Amino acid sequence: MQLYNTLSNIERAELIQQAGKERLTISFYKYSKISNPELLRNQLFLFWDSIDVLGRIYVAKEGINAQLSVPADHFEAFKTHLDSIDFLENVRLNIAIEHDLFSFLKLKVKVRDKIVSDGLNDDTFDPSDIGVHVNASEFNALIEDENTVVVDMRNHYESEIGHFKNAVTPDVDTFRESLDLIEEDLKDYKETKKLVMYCTGGIRCEKASAYYKHKGFKNVYQLEGGIINYARQVGNQKIENKFIGKNFVFDQRRAEKISDDVIANCHQCGEPADIHVNCANDACHLLFIQCDSCKESMENCCSTNCMDINRLSYEAQKELRKGQGNSNDIFKKGRADHLPYKKDLRNIFETLANPPQS
Repeated sequence: MQLYNTLSNIERAELIQQAGKERLTISFYKYSKISNPELLRNQLFLFWDSIDVLGRIYVAKEGINAQLSVPADHFEAFKTHLDSIDFLENVRLNIAIEHDLFSFLKLKVKVRDKIVSDGLNDDTFDPSDIGVHVNASEFNALIEDENTVVVDMRNHYESEIGHFKNAVTPDVDTFRESLDLIEEDLKDYKETKKLVMYCTGGIRCEKASAYYKHKGFKNVYQLEGGIINYARQVGNQKIENKFIGKNFVFDQRRAEKISDDVIANCHQCGEPADIHVNCANDACHLLFIQCDSCKESMENCCSTNCMDINRLSYEAQKELRKGQGNSNDIFKKGRADHLPYKKDLRNIFETLANPPQS
């Protein structure tokens, strides 16, 4: 019984190219108690592999979190299979605005302790006591209310290229960092303000809303389906779009354009840019924003040092990496010290006092 990938990314990409069939980029999540995550993991892998589904999926005792690339002609089979699993019947599917044949090149279904790394002890509060879900129209009305605090529950490198009008964008590298920081900095607003949260697809807000209600926030709301669902509702229902820039996504596309605004800057020259790349030096692989001009002059690298290394032969690079772990810069997500135009640090109080307009 095969429960793992047998093809490399290159081999898979060639097969997808040769097939020439439309693929849909889809994400979904569901919090639900799963007694045997390993068994569910194996069942999902076997069926999805049989219909050429690719993606990255986490299964835990608390539920499932999935980002997928599904062949369009197998979508009905995929949906029927989901509906056959009790807790996934009619689960909301966030279908991407922009599709890409190569958004995922492997099927990875992994059992984890949690479907999102939040650092919380779920035994100390009720994760099912969540905030009020709101649709795009309701969200637009809420964020124009002077009694609302709109909080971006994503990381700094996500909000850097796109966020909602007037949103607080915490300067954090991880979701778990943001939870206590936001609670502390907004503690004076627990009784008086409406706390309205959003994230990419809704999963981070689902847990955060329950946590903040437990912490004493009286009026907690969350954008149902996140930015992905919001963008689809805006397009289908001709609603005013209040999202500025791009929505960062965790697949090969890296972002979806929601508006034409470019609100970020190249981390190397400072010119307007909003395309995230990984440094071509495999020993670095830093995620940062790079404009087309710097991409050409820097040969897809984040520094001259990485450029020199990347010019070496594969064998020479491999020898240099021997015994070395990844540089810690890879986790700085565009805030490495050698990037002259990296994002400036901001705190929530500054953002509340001077909310960003673009």
